[in-house]
Amino acid sequence: MNAPDYNLLHTLDVLLREGSVAGAARALQLSPSAMSRALARLRETTGDPLLVRAGRGLVPTPRALALRESVALLVQQVEMALRPERPLVLAQLQRSFTLRCREGFVEAVGPALLAYLTSRAPGVRLNFMLKVDRNSAALRDGSVDLDTGVVGEDMAPELRAQSLFRDRFVVAVRAGHPLLAQPLTAERYAAASHVVVTRGQQLHGQVDSALAQHGLQRQHHTVVSSFATALALARRTDLVATVPERHSLSLSEGMQMLPLPFELPAFTVSLLWHPRFEADPAHRWLRHAVREVCLTAFPQDSALSASVIKAT
Repeated sequence: MNAPDYNLLHTLDVLLREGSVAGAARALQLSPSAMSRALARLRETTGDPLLVRAGRGLVPTPRALALRESVALLVQQVEMALRPERPLVLAQLQRSFTLRCREGFVEAVGPALLAYLTSRAPGVRLNFMLKVDRNSAALRDGSVDLDTGVVGEDMAPELRAQSLFRDRFVVAVRAGHPLLAQPLTAERYAAASHVVVTRGQQLHGQVDSALAQHGLQRQHHTVVSSFATALALARRTDLVATVPERHSLSLSEGMQMLPLPFELPAFTVSLLWHPRFEADPAHRWLRHAVREVCLTAFPQDSALSASVIKAT
């Protein structure tokens, strides 16, 4: 079998991105007839029509949709491999990055992270974006450079992840709260009025599952969409908020934080990124900066593995 023409990869990438022969021709600065010939070669090579007529336009076939992301990644990796890598001069680096994170992360590590960047690379601007869901589309399309989160089974298979710090859920109540009058038990915790955090319709979470093992059920007095809002309500009422301890360090100032009176596993917060930036020197340096600042803020986590997770 003859080796495929790898030059067709770039053409295929543009064609799948544009979704039309005319658009791909303009992007590649080719004549429509030359682009049509290239499409014919791609159809012959892949054994698939790739784009088919639908009314006056073209639509991608299932094979084309399946190929689109992997082909784009291959082209990016080839371009990066063939591009000469210049030494990274931090003092001269001019670049803007976007870091998506949950509420509380910026308050906990943001000031130290900005100070770290300013002292070493004053031309770097870091934008923080609130993370409202686990969708990885922003990492894939490049609108977000880095993300923070807990690696789970729903993590996109191509993403890379590196541990930052461990966190755990704790109980947050206002100073003078009735729960503070006696030792906190699972029964007293369940009997209190709770402000519950959820970003969807699911109200039964890890805490409720753990309580159910003790034959208990907590009262969902009110529901909010963020831990910051939950803490704001708990600060001025007798509501009980169950929040991540480290994400809530600054947000819970002046409040009383208590360990949960039942077992609930701690979790690891990781840094996530798309493999297109794996070898990018500036991006690699920023990942190192975020990790260094987190290890300084939470030194007991210094034993966390520095290895990068590559999902399979």
